[in-house]
Amino acid sequence: MSIHPGIVYIVDDDEAFRDSVAWLLQTNGYQARLFADAESFLKEVKPGTGGPPRCAVMDVRMPGLSGPQTQEALAERGIKLPLIFVTAHADVPIAVATIKRGAFDFIEKPFAESDLLKRIEEALSFATEAQAQQSQIAGIAARLASLSDRERQVLDAVVTGKMNKTIAYDLEISIKTVEAHRARVMEKMEAASLAHLIRMVTLVGG
Repeated sequence: MSIHPGIVYIVDDDEAFRDSVAWLLQTNGYQARLFADAESFLKEVKPGTGGPPRCAVMDVRMPGLSGPQTQEALAERGIKLPLIFVTAHADVPIAVATIKRGAFDFIEKPFAESDLLKRIEEALSFATEAQAQQSQIAGIAARLASLSDRERQVLDAVVTGKMNKTIAYDLEISIKTVEAHRARVMEKMEAASLAHLIRMVTLVGG
C-alpha cells in the first residue's frame, strides 16, 4: 500500500460514518483526522504554513455549527482548505451554494467509495498546487521588498509600458540612470524577460 501525502479531516457528527470513511482512507494510504463537530475541528485546524496538503470531508448538517457556517468561519480566519461537503438529496441546493462560496466539491449520499476517493485525490492535488503558488507569491513579495524606492518607481513605470525616455522625464533622471535601475530591478526580481517581470508583479497584485 502506498502512502499518500496529505491530511484528510473528517467532520461529521455520525460516528459510524466517521469511522467508515477513516477506514476507507487509511486502507488507501491516506492520513485521517476525525472530528465529531465543527467546533473541535476549528480548534485544531490552523492556517497552512507549508506542511502537507490538506482537505476536509464535512457534513452539511451538524449540531452546533453547520457545514456552511464552518466554511464561513474558515474564511474569516484566513484558512484556505479544499472542502468536500457530504449531503443528503434534500440538501443539494445548500451544497451548491457552498460551491459558489468557494467549496471544492460536494458528494451526495449514498456514494461509491471510489467517487469519494477520487474527489479527495483531486482536492489534495488542488491544495498542493495552491501551496506552490503561495510559496511563489511569497518569494516574489520578498524580492519586491528588496527594491529601493527609486527601483520600485522604475518598476512601476516599466510594467505599465512606459519607455525609458518617458520614465527618465517623469522621474527627472537621465536615461542611463533609468537603464541602470531597470537592470538592477531585473536582477533583483530574477526576471528572465520583461514579460516574466510583468507576470510576477501581476501575480502579487502589484
